[in-house]
Amino acid sequence: MSRNPENREQFRPADHPHEHFLLTTVVGSYPKPKWLNRAGDLAEDPDSKFTEAHLREAHDDACRVITHEHERAGLDTVVDGEMRRNEMVEFFAHRIEGYEFNGPVKVWGHNYFDKPSVADAVEYDEPWLVDEFEFTAGVASKPVKVPITGPYTLANWSFNEAYDSEEELAYDLADLVNTEVERLVEAGARYVQIDEPALATTPDDHAIVGECLERIVADVPEEVRIGLHVCYGDYSRIYPELNDFPIDEFDVELCNGGYEQVDVFTEPAFEPDLALGVVDAHTAEVEPVEEIKGNILWGLEIVPPEKLTVSPDCGLKLLPREIAYGKMENMVKAAREVEAALDAGEIDLEKSPATAD
Repeated sequence: MSRNPENREQFRPADHPHEHFLLTTVVGSYPKPKWLNRAGDLAEDPDSKFTEAHLREAHDDACRVITHEHERAGLDTVVDGEMRRNEMVEFFAHRIEGYEFNGPVKVWGHNYFDKPSVADAVEYDEPWLVDEFEFTAGVASKPVKVPITGPYTLANWSFNEAYDSEEELAYDLADLVNTEVERLVEAGARYVQIDEPALATTPDDHAIVGECLERIVADVPEEVRIGLHVCYGDYSRIYPELNDFPIDEFDVELCNGGYEQVDVFTEPAFEPDLALGVVDAHTAEVEPVEEIKGNILWGLEIVPPEKLTVSPDCGLKLLPREIAYGKMENMVKAAREVEAALDAGEIDLEKSPATAD
């Protein structure tokens, strides 16, 4: 279902040059400046004079720099690149009562993840992201999107030592996420994205994710845009069930797979708005504008232009920063050129736009 088909229009810039509007955004994470990583190392060094206050200042500076970088690229909605976050589960687990840490766990190759344990019932203590949002909104001239790791992933990527089932844990976490979203809305947030990468690896649990989303959006005003991002996987295992999710936008990672799964979303009709990945977050090359324009047309196979959002496949944090910026900049240029072509009637939406000559 779509919570509110009209809440996307609030992000159209007042000076938008085209009648058509493809909302441009990013999924969330972005490469951190090298000096920020160095600041983090210094703050952890007991022999350094670099204090936590210095690290907070470094985070503020990095958030300001990346937010402005997103604006220079021309994005309609921006994030701070998650400069204050270390890892998408660990960051939130440190802020949720009931979690504890017992050391890193090897996940693949030489990569380690500080996988937390749920040792007691989870509880909401202080806001997780409100300060982050208020700072970013204060330095941005564009609307700010807030990505939040979803409750299903927070449960699935943790050791459960307190609940009878992972499902019960996910539902309690969903109630906490609902509280956080309400705090963000009170602070002025109008665009919230729930990240559920774990659903791509355990798609049979889509009903659990659906119930979590019902809890998250309870009493959240319909003018607040709720997105759901799910990383690459077999989307046929969650479609058409995701049409029942109470969201405004579903963000899919299709570019990396060559859009082979586009047909999954065409029958029955796709109900929420579509946020389509049109640049590959896994390749350190900037796609040409013409290539990205062709990728955007795949989205028009699924939804009309007024329901299409354009974004990278996933977070860009593992790319060189100049590559990440180039992808965003070309993505925005491509979106604006597709809008102009739609205005001029050069794209026939009655035919197959992606395969037309």
